[in-house]
Amino acid sequence: MTPMTITTTTLASSGTNLTPIGVVLAIFVPICAAAAVIVWSYFRLQRHRADAVAMASYRKLAEEAVANMSDMRAEMTKLAEHVDAVEQLMRDVG
Repeated sequence: MTPMTITTTTLASSGTNLTPIGVVLAIFVPICAAAAVIVWSYFRLQRHRADAVAMASYRKLAEEAVANMSDMRAEMTKLAEHVDAVEQLMRDVG
């Protein structure tokens, strides 16, 4: 054997034992992934809650706007009746 072959064999045979690294990765990677998913889900839930609150306030604002428009329509009808009465009075007088 050549000296280069002996050195390579020695380095390869004294390599790192990958079993403990594999066990650590098999335990911690799923735990970290689960923690990341839980944190992501929590913040997504908070965003949806904030959106729901905003939508509720927009819905309330829209309902108030519709009610105000109904009131305005009633007032406009009354004003139109008064204008018609004034026009009729002007026709009668003049």
